[in-house]
Amino acid sequence: MGVLVSATKLMYLTGARHDLEYQVDSINTARANLLSSINTLIPNGADMEPDSPEVKLLEQRKQRLMLIDKKLEQDLLHAQTKLDAIKTEEQQVSRKLQEQTQKA
Repeated sequence: MGVLVSATKLMYLTGARHDLEYQVDSINTARANLLSSINTLIPNGADMEPDSPEVKLLEQRKQRLMLIDKKLEQDLLHAQTKLDAIKTEEQQVSRKLQEQTQKA
């Protein structure tokens, strides 16, 4: 019965790892797109007066995008920490399953 429980747990952990890897990839893609947007805003205001309303609006948007990037960075760190824990547990369960199947 222990083999069945270990195999089921390993399948669950593998699925959770795949979900977290997808989440990490999605966050990285979102951050790359966001940084591209931020970099696009900067040159657009370069040919305007520094005190113009348009430049101030661009700067506000840039600041909001940077706050979103900080949130995504925190989400990425959280997902990466969970992913590392899942990988460690997955390795432990895999070793346990191998030991159980060798005994059988």
